[in-house]
Amino acid sequence: MSDGSASLLQLSLPWYQFVLRAVLVYFAVMVLVRISGKRAVGQFTPFDLVLLILIGNAVQNGLNGGDNSLSAAVILSATLLALNYGVAFVSARYPRIRKVVEGEPVILVHDGHVHRDVLKRELVSRADFDKAMREAGLSDVDEIHQAVLETNGHITIIPKPSPGQQKSGAH
Repeated sequence: MSDGSASLLQLSLPWYQFVLRAVLVYFAVMVLVRISGKRAVGQFTPFDLVLLILIGNAVQNGLNGGDNSLSAAVILSATLLALNYGVAFVSARYPRIRKVVEGEPVILVHDGHVHRDVLKRELVSRADFDKAMREAGLSDVDEIHQAVLETNGHITIIPKPSPGQQKSGAH
């Protein structure tokens, strides 16, 4: 092996430091993303994309400690994939963990009453809400039985039943 190819694989730190760095950065970024709110995760805008790119760049040196070897990249990638799988695995089996990792759905509208404080707290703009109403085929808040901001940032709208639908179960 030549000197050039040896430096591609030569680690500048012990392997376990890369694993530790990946674990710490993964959980730090996960906490920051959770704090930023549901909208930031579920409804990407161009600004959110720029933020994501900048966060990736900001944590790069924290992850690799200045090591640009292929070995470090493989160790970091494997660790991040394993962490992601592990968090998903645990979240799927333990509701308390899932609640911490993903959060809980939030009611934005109930029986035509808009919870403006909740919209503001969850950073849901009127434009985003109006778009969700249009996608649900509704044009007025009074037509909404319930609007829920899901844990993935999607707004689910359940329309009020029309007068004909309320009695559809009886023949």
